[in-house]
Amino acid sequence: MKPRKNKKRVPSFRKLLKTSKVKLDNKLKNKQFKHESIAKKYRKEQRKLRQAVKDVTSRTSVPLEEYKTKHAAKRKEEEEEEEALPLDMMDEDDLKLMEDLAQKASFVTRDLSSSEPVHFKKRKQESVIDRYEKMPRHMQTEPEKELIHLLPIKDKSGIIPQTMEKPVIGVAQNEEDEDTEEMEVVEASSEEPQPVLTTDELVIQRRRKLQEKKIHIAALAAAILSDPENSIKKLKELRAMLMEQDPNVAVIVRKLVMVSLMEIFKDITPSYKIRPLTEAEKHTKVRKETRKLREFEESLVSQYKFYLENLEQTVKDWKQRKLKKSNVISLKAYKGLAEIAVKCLCELLVVLPHFNFHNNIIVLIVPLMNDASKLISEMCCEAVKKLFKQDKLGSVSLGVVKVISGLVKSRNYDVRPEVLKIFLHLRIKEVEVKKDTEDITAKKKFMSCKEKRKNLSRMQRKWKKAEEKLERELLEAEASESKEKKLKLHTETLNIVFLTYFRILKKVQKSPLLPTVLEGLAKFAHLINVEFFDDLLVVLHSLIASGDLSYRESLHCVLTAFHILSGQGDVLNIDPSKFYSHLYRTLFRLHAGATNDDMVIVLQCLDVMLTKRRKQVSQQRALAFIKRLSTLALHVLPNSSVGILATNRILMQTFPKTDLLLDNEAQGSGLYLPELDEPECCNAQNTALWELHALRRHYHPTVQKFADHLIAGAPAEGSEALRPDLSRRCGTELFETYNMKGMTFNPPVASVTPRKKDKFLQGDSFLNEDLKELIQTHLNEAAVHRPVDFAKHLKESSLS
Repeated sequence: MKPRKNKKRVPSFRKLLKTSKVKLDNKLKNKQFKHESIAKKYRKEQRKLRQAVKDVTSRTSVPLEEYKTKHAAKRKEEEEEEEALPLDMMDEDDLKLMEDLAQKASFVTRDLSSSEPVHFKKRKQESVIDRYEKMPRHMQTEPEKELIHLLPIKDKSGIIPQTMEKPVIGVAQNEEDEDTEEMEVVEASSEEPQPVLTTDELVIQRRRKLQEKKIHIAALAAAILSDPENSIKKLKELRAMLMEQDPNVAVIVRKLVMVSLMEIFKDITPSYKIRPLTEAEKHTKVRKETRKLREFEESLVSQYKFYLENLEQTVKDWKQRKLKKSNVISLKAYKGLAEIAVKCLCELLVVLPHFNFHNNIIVLIVPLMNDASKLISEMCCEAVKKLFKQDKLGSVSLGVVKVISGLVKSRNYDVRPEVLKIFLHLRIKEVEVKKDTEDITAKKKFMSCKEKRKNLSRMQRKWKKAEEKLERELLEAEASESKEKKLKLHTETLNIVFLTYFRILKKVQKSPLLPTVLEGLAKFAHLINVEFFDDLLVVLHSLIASGDLSYRESLHCVLTAFHILSGQGDVLNIDPSKFYSHLYRTLFRLHAGATNDDMVIVLQCLDVMLTKRRKQVSQQRALAFIKRLSTLALHVLPNSSVGILATNRILMQTFPKTDLLLDNEAQGSGLYLPELDEPECCNAQNTALWELHALRRHYHPTVQKFADHLIAGAPAEGSEALRPDLSRRCGTELFETYNMKGMTFNPPVASVTPRKKDKFLQGDSFLNEDLKELIQTHLNEAAVHRPVDFAKHLKESSLS
């Protein structure tokens, strides 16, 4: 019989190598498990030893004499009991049996009411020390060695594994280290105290330390800026100086490091957002330059994140009035640190809107806009305004608006008006102007592959493909940002803004935010959906009729209503006569002193109500407003008079038939009723603009020119026409140009003569005594060529 052949194949070298590696891994795991079990047993023994010592110390010791007397008395009682038994009546076998039973476990004498086991008391009375003595001992041996597996060596004989022994540090060695550290602490504490320095020496030492720190910061910053990719460790070193612990220079050093890091990040950050690598990208083999760039970007994002966290923690510590455990910086100095931190955050918000963690900066900055500190609040508001101004696409603005809306709602609408005034700086109006043209022009469509095969030949398809490729490149070069995406972002932003405004109008009508809300509605009213127009106008009229609003708030209501009606509201059949009557009635409530800031809103209202709605305005209404504005020009400051007269000029050119006010003859029946509050019924056609003759003798030369121009009928050409710099500007611009706040006016001295002076003072009987005294002072000082500060005189005379 033939022997069977072994069908098993000889294992290959790779398999042997793989098997040996598995065996080595298993050996290493077993050895580690063995070390862990030995350490576990050792800890268990130590725990038992501590318990035994604790039990021994808790037991009370019994004197030896008491123990002997106690046992002697017990033995005597047992003998008496034995004598009391009638042993003579028992057989010898029975007596022997009883003695044997007594020596064994006494079941008969056991208390049957007890549920304890038979040998319970015996085990309980066993000594703790005896139990510990029965436990096995483990003698402390030398520290075991741990093998470290190295790379194997290959020679002619095969693979030779290489190992190296690593000693395991035992408990005794750890105790020796702890003792050494304790001795070092004792030696350090026992050193002699340093000598006390004088005040001058402390100042010199502080200056020297501060100079060294400045040089060190400058050297690190220069090295980082010269070679950012190879100096990322120096960036980490510079960031670590934010935790400066020297109390003499800690505040200044931290401020310098904050500003230095801000400037460094502004310079070395790329113009794109760095995203984290995926798992597949991490394991993909790349070139050396690409790997180096990835490492730099990852380190840069990490350091930037830590820097922002430090700034955030500085602001939080100041807000919560917390001090660190080290108490290096006082609570008073934290305010300066917080201001620098907020300034750095604002700068990064504006300069790096494309980089990582920009949304986190927005979440930090927006609540600080409502801060009690005026400086911090203004810094944050200015930063957000700059951000809105430079945001062309609208994605950053949308993020800021969302956070502001959430802040207003979470604070229950108890925020500063400056927070909502930020909405007025949004750039949304430009895109909405181009909306119609975008809807009309059809989007360019390219042919599909199926259409090309069906309609074109092979050569035509080839040319068509090249043509479409060129058109796509031209479209990408033409539009830097997608118009559709831009329009979508702006629409979403505006929806959030209007939602915030409508919530305030509905819930908190007596809030100090109402003027800002009305101003915002006036600016964006032409973008509101037509469905809301009717309800919004009813709300605005009810606010005016309630009488709870201030004069400025009521003007904002009027301006908002006419902005709504001048845009898409033209299609609505709404009579705005109530708003005309309100403005006509309240014109004389304007402040005549230096604080006449409401004049800008009045001029804007007049422009929207009369000029832009010229087709809906009757002649009677235009005449009444021109007459009342001319009367108002006598009581206000020169800048306001210039703005009012410029508005009258535009109205007289818009409504040519109003030139009858320059004639003394009455037109029709009735008398002019200046005290009547309805412009349609005051018979303004039966009066004349006698105020212009008084304004011709006004002390301000521009007011004189406008008065002469209006008396001549506001001609566009001729000797009475205005200069181009006056005729081409509206009333609002002229009001801002001739604003007299803080200005000193030098009057034209050559035009002042004694004859004009006397004639002027004698003929103006309508002027009150204060105004006469003021003009007399002006004329006397002008005669000696001295400038007059009219703003100061007006404050002192308190004209109304």
